[in-house]
Amino acid sequence: MHKRFPMGPLPEDLHRKLLNLTTNTKTAGAADAEKVDVKSSFNGETIGTVLSGTVEDVEYAFELARAAQQKWAQTPIEQRQEIFRAFHDRVLDNRELLMDIVQLETGKNRASALDEVMDVAINARYYANNVGKLIGEKKRPGALPIATRSVEQHIPKGVVGQITPWNYPLALGISDAIPALLAGNGVVAKPDSNTPFSCLIAVLFLYESGLPRDLMQVVTGSGTVVGSAIADRCDYLMFTGSTKTGRILGRQVGERLIGYSAELGGKNPLIIAKDADLDLVMREITSACFSNSGQLCVSIERIYVEEPVYTEVVNRMKVAVEAMKIGSGFNWDIDMGSLINQTQLDTVSRFVDEAREHGARVLAGGKARPDLGPYFYEPTVLVDVPAGTPVLSDEVFGPVVYIEKVASLEEAVEKANGTSYGLNASVFAAPETGRKIASQIEAGGVGINDGYAASWATVSVPLGGMKQSGMGRRHGPDGLLKYTEIRNVAEQRFISMRGPAVISRKVYADAMVTALKLGKKLRFLP
Repeated sequence: MHKRFPMGPLPEDLHRKLLNLTTNTKTAGAADAEKVDVKSSFNGETIGTVLSGTVEDVEYAFELARAAQQKWAQTPIEQRQEIFRAFHDRVLDNRELLMDIVQLETGKNRASALDEVMDVAINARYYANNVGKLIGEKKRPGALPIATRSVEQHIPKGVVGQITPWNYPLALGISDAIPALLAGNGVVAKPDSNTPFSCLIAVLFLYESGLPRDLMQVVTGSGTVVGSAIADRCDYLMFTGSTKTGRILGRQVGERLIGYSAELGGKNPLIIAKDADLDLVMREITSACFSNSGQLCVSIERIYVEEPVYTEVVNRMKVAVEAMKIGSGFNWDIDMGSLINQTQLDTVSRFVDEAREHGARVLAGGKARPDLGPYFYEPTVLVDVPAGTPVLSDEVFGPVVYIEKVASLEEAVEKANGTSYGLNASVFAAPETGRKIASQIEAGGVGINDGYAASWATVSVPLGGMKQSGMGRRHGPDGLLKYTEIRNVAEQRFISMRGPAVISRKVYADAMVTALKLGKKLRFLP
């Protein structure tokens, strides 16, 4: 049973154990390395320190990971599966410890921290159960029936680079690494400097579950130094973060012609149709907008409501948001926690202040709460936002949403798609109406009568962004196969592809044309 520690520094023995997992501590210059304080978002107090990494640290991390990966790639898939099944159980058994660390680093509420634990567990379960089917050798139809035997093989890329943000440091810090490792790769990861311990505790549990040491390296430090060095050395890059940074990294890895997957920004819409169940809407809408204090790439920032139900939605939304309990701590009754740091608080404040200056009306919230902690901001709902106000089009990445009335669902869809982003969207409507709308939305994930949780938790289906919200996919078969190279092994038997030596080329060519036409008619050729 986990004995909860207070909202202060990590216990010294745990802090030392986690710090020793970083590659930085293994290098010759570790004693002289710059130290970075990791502060709790709840109260701004230091909970631990990590080392600021260098290019040399990253170089050493890749040396270690590449050596380990050579052996790991030869490890039977069944053995890899058992490691990750054990990890799945260890994560769930230690959920209280994991949630405590996530909350200390990020300031999020308990329910949002649990989301991270569940995400890691379901990804470990899905990929451990399906890796054999996904990357096992598959027979494919050959060029010539019987004479050509063809198989498709999937081999690991090598060492995958991973750069993750602070908003979901446990889930994003390890869930994308799970399929990369199961596919036979090594991983070199850079967690955000605000939240390194959430990633490190998961790596500790991986090693305790049997993952070979050195296979997953963690280098703490800045994005400009450590992140860039990873992008220069990896065989595939997985990045989650802003669209601006995603473009920079895309150009960097593009120069080396390596694969790249990125989940980037979003300005996610929610449509409420006149035939929606408004009781259901009110039960789900606050979590859709304000989970993790709105610091979630798939959270809702825009709400479009059909005119007949607009007034009722606005009135009920005001009541629902004002009833939310915000605060710090490990209690389950807190609906929303803190923002991550001062920078994020300043950003959210600026968006709301600009909206006010443009003439928008604050329906609920709209101010910082220093009485609760240094970075708290109320869940905020805006209405009557004039055209040209930045909050209409720019990602806030905080607890701010606006509501807009529309005359029809056609207008709602047009407005929902009228952005350069396309990550997530939500539709609340009668089922048939919801499905019709969902098929018109330009987003990688669309929830019907749900904000984002159902599509995110359905890990069997690939998920990612359209337009400027990213490239590549996590989850589903794509979430693992992207970390592999495909090898086509074709064995020719009995007869040469160029035909028997005793037959002239002209005769063979005519025979092949006849065979192709017959194959099309009888459909026995691929």
